[in-house]
Amino acid sequence: MDRAALADFLRRHREALQPDDVGLPAGARRRAPGLRREEVAMLAAMSADYYTRLEQQRGPQPSDQMLSSLARALRLSADERDYLFRIAGHNTPDRFGGGSHVPPALQRVLDRLDDTPALVLSALGETLVQNRMAVALLGDRSGYTGLERSEYYRWFAHPESARAMYPEDDRDRQSRAQVASLRDAYGALGPRSRAGELVRALLAESAEFAELWERHEVARRFEDHKVLLHPELGAIELDCQALFTEDQSLCLLVLTAPPRTEAAEKLALLNVVGTQSFA
Repeated sequence: MDRAALADFLRRHREALQPDDVGLPAGARRRAPGLRREEVAMLAAMSADYYTRLEQQRGPQPSDQMLSSLARALRLSADERDYLFRIAGHNTPDRFGGGSHVPPALQRVLDRLDDTPALVLSALGETLVQNRMAVALLGDRSGYTGLERSEYYRWFAHPESARAMYPEDDRDRQSRAQVASLRDAYGALGPRSRAGELVRALLAESAEFAELWERHEVARRFEDHKVLLHPELGAIELDCQALFTEDQSLCLLVLTAPPRTEAAEKLALLNVVGTQSFA
């Protein structure tokens, strides 16, 4: 770990960003260029003290997940992200399906979707970043680690909690879709990849997954119509549009409702109250 290089790299990239580059209000007059340290820490979901210690060449070596969060917060390119990992003493992530880097251009698109739920998913069903509407609708998915980060894994390993938002009569269809999507990632990445690790874990853990896996169904859905069960708003009928990056490694998932429908009214209410309890 090159502490001096890491500190200088973080500071220079922080100072090169303006608040509106990352969707933050400019606020009061700033005495220093770029973002404040506490703003970068907030964007990366870490404590301001921890981030400050990194810029001061102190503190423990950051984890892979922490570095990925910093790369997204600082809007780093893939090459810049790889450099960040190397000077922090880590191997660079696989650029397809193995890492959690969101390109700056894709992040800017997500930043502009502030009135409808949207999130970025990896090829393994991992939520890499979600806007506040997606958090309000689906819950905060940023705290998962290891295999739990994958929606495919949670769907079969923890069915009671993972499937609670779906009506019972739609869960079989969703199960087949989850397995077909994982099969697509497995074919692209191979058995020695993290996709292979997921498959082996689920084959050992879930008889339902094993049965569906034997069907060899492969699919990548570009659009869908689904009903989600929100704990406060009840059933919400939504159109689900999946937009893939050029290399097919990431997906921007956008959930919308037709204008002047009950679902649109519920999303508008959700936009106002966010994650607060309606009671």
